[in-house]
This record gives sequence, structure tokens and C-alpha cells, in this order.
Amino acid sequence: MKVSIMIPCYNEEATLGRCIDSCLRQTRSADQILFVNDSSTDRTAEILASYGDKISFVTTPKNTGNKSHAQEYGLQFVTGEIMLTTDGDTILDPKFVAEIERSFNDPKVAAVAGHVKSLPYNWLTLCRAFDYVIGQSIHKLAQSYLGYIFVMPGAASAFRMDLFREHITFDHDTITEDLDFTYKMHRKHFKIIYNQKAICYTQDPATIKDYINQMRRWFGGGWQNLLKHYSIVSTRPVRAFELSLIYAEGLVFSVLIFVLPIINPWFGLWLFGGYLLVALLFAIWAAWQEKRLALVLAPFPYMILMFVNAYVYLEQFIREIILKRKNLVWFKPERMEIEFI
Repeated sequence: MKVSIMIPCYNEEATLGRCIDSCLRQTRSADQILFVNDSSTDRTAEILASYGDKISFVTTPKNTGNKSHAQEYGLQFVTGEIMLTTDGDTILDPKFVAEIERSFNDPKVAAVAGHVKSLPYNWLTLCRAFDYVIGQSIHKLAQSYLGYIFVMPGAASAFRMDLFREHITFDHDTITEDLDFTYKMHRKHFKIIYNQKAICYTQDPATIKDYINQMRRWFGGGWQNLLKHYSIVSTRPVRAFELSLIYAEGLVFSVLIFVLPIINPWFGLWLFGGYLLVALLFAIWAAWQEKRLALVLAPFPYMILMFVNAYVYLEQFIREIILKRKNLVWFKPERMEIEFI
């Protein structure tokens, strides 16, 4: 199979070099490494040009301001039978391409979701790393067994190009294009699998402001896509069950953590204590799973983020569902040079 990697990028000078190097150091070389420069204003174009013919890149006629627009522009230049998508701040594991190709040896597989890990920086990225371990090593693995992957991560996904070109369109009407693609593939009954060994390392928000803005995009995009694709929810029992757990449970929990301490402070205290204990048990398992001892400490700051997440979840529900004030402004967190070990 001919494999292409497509990476949209905008003002990624702080992280772009490591991303390119990781694409070039694959045990199974990609047949095409294509960067889509969304008319960056920093040194992005200069860095891309410095790699010569080792990679290829195209530049949009003007800044689109949105990742899905840049991807759509770049799609016309993709030559591979398989397209891998990742981001300009992401580092691919050396076996990433090989693992993706292995997954597509099954002719029934239309798309593959990879495994995302967070680059360590501070307590916020530690909490995100904890989230990723639970969300992927438990939730996504369970979804894979159930045959319904909820979302293919934008930083680690791959598609069979003939199916993608024929059936997947760029509508630009939601702020989470990766979730939109996933719903569309389920609508066509395409087979999506999860490969836990196709690993990449991404840079997560390192400030509270950036973290909140990213959660607004994720939660807001989640509600947008649920409204857009609601008709497919009831087509399969497992799909209805999973989406009910994700959205209904999320709403109930987000309300309760604010209301319970007011109604019954003692019960609220016991509830949070129990939640912390369970989180600690998961953190010990996560630390063992990732060989990263610091994850044991993650539940303590995570208790703070639990309230932040709940607030943003409810905020986006009110904005997108009740007030119907759709937000399509793309948020890009500040990039930093983080040492990768």
C-alpha cells in the first residue's frame, strides 16, 4: 500500500521540526509526507523548505483559520491509498506508520484510530495524560470491542482514501472535524478499529486559559455533532447505549457536583472523597501502565479540573443546544518547546 501522511499547520515553528523528524524516522517509511501550510506568518514555511525533497508542502492561497479548511485544501495533493492525519505539534512513534499499515491488511477496515499520549510539561498536561490513559486504554478499548469507536483523534487517524474521497465531505459546519468524520463513517457502516500500538505524542494546553478554550471546542463540537448526526443514534442499540452514557451521564454528573454540596454538604464531601479514592486507584494503574510514576499524583489537581470540565460542559450545552449559538471559531493553543524524552 502507498501511505501518505498529511499534516495541516499554522504558525508551528516551535514544534514543527520535531514533527517532521518523527515522520522521517519511521521504521516503515511513508511514501508521501505532505504538509499543508495555512499561510503561516512565522518561520513555518522556512522550516518546511529547509527539508528539501525529503518532504513536500503546499501553501493555502490565504489563511483559512480552520483546520478542516486546510485539510480540504491539502486533500487534492494526497497520492497515497492510505492517508494518515496528524498535527504540527505531534510526534509520531517510529512504528506509527508500520502499525497503521498492518491494521489496513484487513480489507474490511475503512479507518484506524491511533493512540494519543500527552507530552509532559506541568500539572495540566499530567492531568491530560491521566485522562488519555483512562479514555483510551479503557474506554476506547471497550468501544473497539463493541464495534463503535466514538471519535477518531485528529492527531492519530488514518483512512482508506478511495472510501474517504467518495463518502466523506468537509462540511465545515462543526468545530470538531474528527468527530464529524467518525459519525459519517458510522453512517455508512464502515469498519473503524483502534490500534493501541499506533502511538503519537501531542502537546496539550499548558495554561488554564488554553485548557478551557480547548475544552470549549471539544465539548461544543460534541454537542454540534450530536445534533447533526442524531438520526443515526437509534439505528444500533450499542450506539444508542454508548452515546447515552457519554452525553446523559455527562449532564447528570456535571449538575450534581455543583448541586449536591449545596443540598447536603456532608454527602457531597463523602462523594468527592469516594471519587478521589477511585481516581487514585486508576492513577496507580495508569502509572504502572505508562511507566510514569508522576501519574499517581494526577487525581489531586484533577479534582480541580473536574469542576472546570463540568462548568464548560454545561456552558456548551446551554450555548449549543438551548440557545443554538453555534461557535465555529477554531482555537489554537500556544505552542512551546517541550523536551521530548
